Amino acid sequence: MASSPPPRIGARVPGYVVLVIDERAVRAAAGILLLAGGIAFGTALATGSTAPLQPFGMLFMFDMLLRIGLGDRWSPTLAVGRLAVRRQKPEWVGASQKEFAWMLGFGLAFVSCTTMGLLATPLWVTLVLCGTCLTLLFLETSFGICVGCALQQRFGKTEPMYCPGGICETATAPGTDFLTPDSSIGRIER
Repeated sequence: MASSPPPRIGARVPGYVVLVIDERAVRAAAGILLLAGGIAFGTALATGSTAPLQPFGMLFMFDMLLRIGLGDRWSPTLAVGRLAVRRQKPEWVGASQKEFAWMLGFGLAFVSCTTMGLLATPLWVTLVLCGTCLTLLFLETSFGICVGCALQQRFGKTEPMYCPGGICETATAPGTDFLTPDSSIGRIER
């Protein structure tokens, strides 16, 4: 029996009906990009020049392009992220919503690089665009909030499955209803 080629993005994991990717590795990769971007952002702010942001913008855009074009296995930051979390139990999430989020990341990086380079916009415009990108990276790495995943859930053609933190599941587990109209704040029953 011939085995099918590996998927471009994600993996086939027994027990999951769609392709999935390890959320822990994705969050680690976001943390790596956040660290590099934060250093570049701080340096640009201190020097009053977009020059420190240009290499980071290109790295970020190239990394996102590799993820959506060739597949997640070719992303340098995801490779380092996987290495960093290799001893942890994977937290599988749907690959389609991550791909959507990476497309948004690539679009944001493309706009940022275009405004920095070709359009030579003022520093504050570049800082706003890069600050938006860094905020999204911070939400992903620190809180596990994937804004792209939420947007794909809201506006996508197909309903996502296995979202980070279980946000796309319709039913809530008993006793874990946080801030719903019929719950007391933060109640957890055991």
